[in-house]
Amino acid sequence: MIDLHTHSNASDGSLSPAGLIDLAAAQGLSALALTDHDTINGIEAAQREASARNIRFIPGIELEIERTAEIQQGEFHLLGLGIDRPSGAFLEAVAELSRMRETRNLKILDCMRSQGIPVTLEEVRALSGGGSIGRPHFASFLVKRGIVKNQEQAFSRFLAKGKPFYMPKGALEFRRALGIIKESGGLAVLAHPMSLYVSWGRLPALIGELTEQGLDGIEAWHPTAKVQACKRLEALGLSLGLFITAGSDFHGEARADRKLGVTAGGRKIEDSFLEHIPPLASRPS
Repeated sequence: MIDLHTHSNASDGSLSPAGLIDLAAAQGLSALALTDHDTINGIEAAQREASARNIRFIPGIELEIERTAEIQQGEFHLLGLGIDRPSGAFLEAVAELSRMRETRNLKILDCMRSQGIPVTLEEVRALSGGGSIGRPHFASFLVKRGIVKNQEQAFSRFLAKGKPFYMPKGALEFRRALGIIKESGGLAVLAHPMSLYVSWGRLPALIGELTEQGLDGIEAWHPTAKVQACKRLEALGLSLGLFITAGSDFHGEARADRKLGVTAGGRKIEDSFLEHIPPLASRPS
């Protein structure tokens, strides 16, 4: 069992990078990719722990991509798998995303205060475990203050798109993101394609265009998609010459319904998925 899409508290997960690896070892995973949002700050600690635990570790990232004319309603995310030599351009882009995230956080704070909720950045930061601050940490603050009962309610009432405290994230243009992933030794994978909210009638052409621009693979298997949709995505990806990945998009307590090493339909993620990724499968453990 493996997992090619996970998050630690370096972004919006609840476990430390080392704690994530410890859980993977306890649950019998043989390989894991850490793909925190817009940061690689957790990679070094996770790498050390994975080496100690004899788990094959794949350094990664999940980047926010600018929406295009074809993608207006959904999320456009790109996984970089195998980021083992981050380039200068890669590090600058990640720093840029971090600055945009800080600006976004300040805007969310202003929105909360305008609604009569006293809050400081330090209070929210204390809930992030030392990682970058994201919407789940604002949700945790609202729960802690008793304004909502749980994180789900925090998002449905305040933090989801179209709600009072929602602010869009900073993002990179697709070609730029593709370039910095590849020059850093990584492979570019379209994350959870169903989250693009593009119809099946238009999806093959869209993914075909991304493939022509240099996309390497698609995450056909994701826990938010139905099994039949995952099978359809896998067939589409293979027809375009893309490699196929599967992940849990594990966040820990922030999204307790997602289990490490488990994807759509409650299926365990078999290590055979590494066979779809020759550059990674051939690297030593």
